[in-house]
Amino acid sequence: MSEATVSPILAMGALLVVGLSVAMALGASAPGATSLRALLLGQGRWLAFAVAGTAMGASLYYSEGVGFIPCEFCWFQRIAMYPLAVILLVAAITRDDRVAKYVIPIAAIGLLLSIYHYQLQVFPEQGGACSSGVPCTTRYVEEFGFISIPFMAGCGFLSVLALQFAMIRARRAS
Repeated sequence: MSEATVSPILAMGALLVVGLSVAMALGASAPGATSLRALLLGQGRWLAFAVAGTAMGASLYYSEGVGFIPCEFCWFQRIAMYPLAVILLVAAITRDDRVAKYVIPIAAIGLLLSIYHYQLQVFPEQGGACSSGVPCTTRYVEEFGFISIPFMAGCGFLSVLALQFAMIRARRAS
């Protein structure tokens, strides 16, 4: 598939996933939300892995498949996202509920990096923070007038965080 086809799909997916994840986090301990709690307790680890794995795959697609050269902040975000995918896969396979203490700090750092990178793209006049060949203000993707690669990465980190908090709330409510 071409980048012109993949980018809108990833952009819509990022918005959809972050919305659903936040809704799950807010509703996990609501009275009568037993089916949501059951979904989170049974499949929450796999859902979080799916988000992180898709983000990792998308970053590799953009750099290796399409040829977009990652800037310095893109690398920092990858440094946060790639271990999340591995940790969440292991947690899903082993059904380990104790990974939140590792996942939450990594995802929070990744989210902060994504927010900073996105604002560099929105306000490029503040100068570049990147010292490598590709400026951090470069927008390879701009879907719907505001969604860029750092925005999608931020949605991934936020979704992982929301799912972690939703699973914690679901465990407490059960």
